[in-house]
Amino acid sequence: MTRNTLLQLGASLIFLVLAIAFLNPFGLWMTDMFHMLILGLLVVAFGIFATLVVREQGGDERELVHRMIAGRAAFLTGALILLIGIIWQAFTHTLDYWLVYALLGMVLAKTLVRIYGDRRL
Repeated sequence: MTRNTLLQLGASLIFLVLAIAFLNPFGLWMTDMFHMLILGLLVVAFGIFATLVVREQGGDERELVHRMIAGRAAFLTGALILLIGIIWQAFTHTLDYWLVYALLGMVLAKTLVRIYGDRRL
C-alpha cells in the first residue's frame, strides 16, 4: 500500500468513528458542548479525507481503473442511500428536501464533470 492509501484509510476510519460517535447510538453522552466538539472534529476529518482523495494519483492503467471503480461504487452507494431515504420519507409523509437536493447535486455534478471531461480530453 502506498503512503497516500494508508493516510486515506486512516482518515476514513477516524471519520467513521466520529460519525458513529456523533449519532450517539447508545445514548451515553451528548451534552451540547460535546456534540459540537464531535461535529467540528467530523468536519475536520472529512476535510482531511477529501484532501487526500483529491491529491490521489494513479501510476498506471490498472491503478486508474481501480480509482474509477471506487468512484463509481461510492457514487452509486451514496445515490442509492439517498434514494432509499427519499422513498422512506415519502411513505411516512416527512420528506426532508435536503435528501432530494443532495441527490440532484450528485447527479448534476457527475453529468457536468463527464461532459467537461469528454470535451476537454
